[in-house]
Amino acid sequence: MSDRQPATHNFKNLAVLTICQALFFSGRTLTFFSASLVAIAMLGDDLTFATVPISMMLVGTSAGTLPASFLMRAWGRKWGFAFGSVIGAIGALIAAQAVAMDNFVLFNIGILISGIYGGFAQQYRFAAAEVAPKHLKEKNISIVIAVSVVGAFVGPETALLAKNWITAVPFQGTFWVLAGFNAISAIVILNVTIPQLTKQEFQDTGRPLSRIVASPVFIVAVVAALFGYVAMNFLMVVTPLTMGTLKTVIFTHENIKLVIQWHVVGMFLPGFLTGHLIKKFGVVRIIATGAAILLASVIVALTGLTLNHFLGALVLLGIGWNFTFTGGTILVTEVHSPAERAKVQGTNDFLIFTGLAISSLMAGSVYHFYGWDWVNYAMLPMILIILLSALWLRSVRRKEQAAAKMAAQ
Repeated sequence: MSDRQPATHNFKNLAVLTICQALFFSGRTLTFFSASLVAIAMLGDDLTFATVPISMMLVGTSAGTLPASFLMRAWGRKWGFAFGSVIGAIGALIAAQAVAMDNFVLFNIGILISGIYGGFAQQYRFAAAEVAPKHLKEKNISIVIAVSVVGAFVGPETALLAKNWITAVPFQGTFWVLAGFNAISAIVILNVTIPQLTKQEFQDTGRPLSRIVASPVFIVAVVAALFGYVAMNFLMVVTPLTMGTLKTVIFTHENIKLVIQWHVVGMFLPGFLTGHLIKKFGVVRIIATGAAILLASVIVALTGLTLNHFLGALVLLGIGWNFTFTGGTILVTEVHSPAERAKVQGTNDFLIFTGLAISSLMAGSVYHFYGWDWVNYAMLPMILIILLSALWLRSVRRKEQAAAKMAAQ
């Protein structure tokens, strides 16, 4: 195959995957923005369980990760992605009905089912690596992650536009729109062409999973993505609650929307450069830099409760997440063969989103009992672990390089 053919093939697939990623994260930010406000309206003064809807979304994503990986191994990426999108649409419709009924339990069930789609959609980034020529793998991954910036504007804007759309019940129309986003993804993804495993690759189970997950590269991949995501999620989930319930400063829905929008910009816009930065400086340095930016976010968040403080902290939080999550994703792609792909990617995402679900539940309790400052303090150990793991991998790789040089002499 000529260089021109794979480039054309890659462009088409990348376009399809980026459209689906944009739709997915538009729905994701819509849910993050709306679910907390719906919870506040349903629960009243006791906000102990206000982060439960977001937690249910993440529990659904966690529950969907391993089935998604193995269904895609059996059916192929295209049909697996389409199946996940349909599940997401069904869950969103249930959530919309629950809003109309003012039923908090049913609302969480709908969000949980809709969240299962996330277990499938989070693998758009892995699919982007699989369709790329080797020299474009990092850029493909970072572009697919970066295009999620569309969700920064489409999600929250749509949430407010559709708030009283279709019915007079606030936010019911919002979740009808979420169902539409997911359904459109199911149609768009049918245009992707991703090579399925060969018969030999399908029959080959590869190395034992225990051996793969014990490798330093996999450990640091999970640590960077997991703790970067947990730190980001811990603060992001609580921010709308903090801004919506402060007595000293009154923030409007527009203010909250603005902070969430620019946070998502921080999460994804750097992705258009992250792949290039990783190729130039190395994945370990970018992960370490991400940890430093996460620390800066905490410092800003602890220095004040004005709109500018929330904006600055959440933008830095997003950038730090982008560096750690993209770096972790690229490391995962380095440790598996095509035959090992399903179990390795599924295990990676299962660990990440299980940790996210737990942290989301914890965030609400920490905020309720200890307040905003302690939500920020809780991030510090996670940031330190990311930094130490990156330094450890750098040390391991230097020893391996030194050993290889000695062996070659």
